[in-house]
Amino acid sequence: MDTILNILVAATAFYIGGMLLKGVQLTSFVQSIFVALLVGLLDITLGTLLKIVTLGVLSLGIFTWLLNAILIQVADWFLPGFKVRNFWWALCLAAIVSLAGAFLSGILT
Repeated sequence: MDTILNILVAATAFYIGGMLLKGVQLTSFVQSIFVALLVGLLDITLGTLLKIVTLGVLSLGIFTWLLNAILIQVADWFLPGFKVRNFWWALCLAAIVSLAGAFLSGILT
């Protein structure tokens, strides 16, 4: 049940980011669920590999934020209808998703 709740929180955070940023295009909340699933899957696979390779930089904390923006850009390549204009919009979306996800998780727990 926690996994489903985490996916819905992430999807809501992506949806909020898509509504706030004009450089991000999401067609519906259902698509934001697919984006959350794909970014989560990419974080488990590609993100873990990149975190291991760059272990020295990881301690700065900001690298995780940059890594999330990169994973959002990769998800943009795979999902039709989900468009992020450039890396800077992906970076803004990563920040909004982090903040909104933390806020929503705090409310729900």
